Amino acid sequence: MYDNIKEMLIKNEGLVLQPYRCKNNFLSLGVGRNLDANGISEDEAMYLLENDIKRVIANLDKVWGVWREFPISAQEVCVDCAFQMGITGWMNFRQTRALMEMGCWLEASEEILRSKYATQTPNRAAYNSRQLALCQNAKKDIRPTSG
Repeated sequence: MYDNIKEMLIKNEGLVLQPYRCKNNFLSLGVGRNLDANGISEDEAMYLLENDIKRVIANLDKVWGVWREFPISAQEVCVDCAFQMGITGWMNFRQTRALMEMGCWLEASEEILRSKYATQTPNRAAYNSRQLALCQNAKKDIRPTSG
C-alpha cells in the first residue's frame, strides 16, 4: 500500500527538485512538501548536509586534489570555504591557495582576511584564518578518501 500511495502522490503532486511556489503560493519542494508550513526535520537537514559535504569533497578532489596533502585543519578550511562559496568561488582564491600549496600557512591565513569573504562573514573568516595559522607547526595528517 505504501508504494502505491507514494506513486500516486508523485503522479498527482509531481516531483520538483528545486524550491517552487505552489498554486497557493507556499514555498514547496520535492513531492508537494510545503516548506512554509512544515519545513524539514533535523534528520532531513542532516541527510542533506551529509550529501552536501560529500559533494564538496568530491568537487575539491576533482579540481584541486592537492588539498588532501594539507594538515587536517587546512583541509577543513578548504571544505568550509568550498561549502560556503561554492567550488568556483573557492578556486578564485588563487593567492590564498597558492600560499597553502607552498606551506606558507601564516601568509595564507593573512591573505584570506584580505578578501570580500572576510568582510561578508568576518567571524567565519577569522576562524578559518586562525585554523590556517595553526598549520604552521602542524604535521601533515592526510585523511582517508572514504567519507
